[in-house]
Amino acid sequence: MINKPYFILLFLALPFTSAYAEQFKDFGDYTVHYSAFTTDILSPAVAKAYRITRSKNRAMINISVLKKVMGTTGAPSRAAVAATATNLNNQLREVEFREVKEEGAIYYLAELPVNNGETLNFSLDVTPEGEKAPYKFSFQEEFVTNY
Repeated sequence: MINKPYFILLFLALPFTSAYAEQFKDFGDYTVHYSAFTTDILSPAVAKAYRITRSKNRAMINISVLKKVMGTTGAPSRAAVAATATNLNNQLREVEFREVKEEGAIYYLAELPVNNGETLNFSLDVTPEGEKAPYKFSFQEEFVTNY
């Protein structure tokens, strides 16, 4: 379990630009939030706390699942998360997630190498605990590493 101050630092470390805007998919009783970015934007303290390798040539995918609860922003939900990433040359990469639990939050983090200007198409299957069928969705992200 990671201390709450690091959780706050993780998201304060992200630039506030449209490229890193929060993205989500709505699936009935659940909302799945996702983001992908290069890990060099994380502070050394945050990267160390989450065991993340900082590099402009390394991407991190962050998934969180919230069960809708009226009058709240939602309750964190455990889930099985599986994904693949395909570049524009149709080269397939497996994406391995690990669960991170904090007070009031559950995240699924994965890292993978990326090249400058590489666009990855992510296909995800997210199955909240207690649900039988996965929620399927995809998103695309371009990674600019030479700046």
